[in-house]
Amino acid sequence: MTADHSSVPTDDPAGGAPEQYESILLDEPTTADLRAKVTEAWREFARALADRLRGLPTGAHVELTLDPTASGTGDAVYSISVDAGAEGRLAARAVGNATLPQGYRLDRAAVADMIALGWSPPGVVEGSGEQFGLSCDVSEATRLAAVLSRTLRDVYGAPHPAFLVYLVHDAEGEPLPVEPMGTARSEFGPDRDVESDLDEALAAAATAQAGENDVLALEERVRTVVSTMLKSTSDQLQVDSDGDINIRAGSAMVFVRVRDNPPLVDVFSPVLTEVEPTERLYVKLSELTNRMPIGRLYCADDTVWASIPVFGRNFQPTHLMLAVQVMTGLADELDDRLHGEFGGKRFFGEGDKPSRPQDEHRTGMYL
Repeated sequence: MTADHSSVPTDDPAGGAPEQYESILLDEPTTADLRAKVTEAWREFARALADRLRGLPTGAHVELTLDPTASGTGDAVYSISVDAGAEGRLAARAVGNATLPQGYRLDRAAVADMIALGWSPPGVVEGSGEQFGLSCDVSEATRLAAVLSRTLRDVYGAPHPAFLVYLVHDAEGEPLPVEPMGTARSEFGPDRDVESDLDEALAAAATAQAGENDVLALEERVRTVVSTMLKSTSDQLQVDSDGDINIRAGSAMVFVRVRDNPPLVDVFSPVLTEVEPTERLYVKLSELTNRMPIGRLYCADDTVWASIPVFGRNFQPTHLMLAVQVMTGLADELDDRLHGEFGGKRFFGEGDKPSRPQDEHRTGMYL
């Protein structure tokens, strides 16, 4: 997906100056930081996974997979497995490029990250074949669980444990009952996770409005999804005067706006303000957009925006969950990276100002 600078809007998609939002939100101590909640969800998953690994009987098999439907990875299946061997040994395997389709394979940096995490290249560990391999004693279950979690999150790109599906079976292939692994979902049946909570919340809200409308209004469904992700209630969400839901993500702010015509949910963030629009900046934003699985980056006036749209017609809650997870991580990382290279002000950057590179030129008629 490439950035179309010729169609970049000149208006502020947030409907107001970022400083206006900042002055309001900085006075609100309960502004939600979803990034911190996502981090805690991964920690909870790793702790639960370590506990399950310690209790595996000999011959048991655990498989963890990034749900391709929810994550938008198509035919690419990113999975990790662990087998419990004799004498308390655990053998882990992680998918490699041999089984990934073109366009979804790990680049050199990702392969280097796998090695740095402790994985051996495919074929090095006996029996690993075309997969990355790792072997350890069950006493190292905590360390192994951390490696698996970081692989799924940092290398395979799982935005949240709720996008993981797991199965556990014995040596004969029969399902083994295990306690839930955080918000990950069991392939053998529904767990008490984010999505089941979400289904219940949506059903309850729909029932409450059944007297007026059989279909829950898009705006209310969006509020239900976001509040469920934040483990709060709809009336506790931070909503500004324009009706946008505000979610703090580190030094960035993410807005969720519902549009009526056409039905659309826009998840966006003013990554940088007061930045000088230069040809080098536009080229950088285009390159970054090309590498993004969904969404785009663009510059309007002196603000760099990140945006991920979600269709409102036939609305899918998991699509909004993915957009919010991606945007909160993306905005908090990009505002620091782009500020270091192009200057400007981050939303919660404590007044940082531009630092212009030498020999930089304005774009003139570039657009």
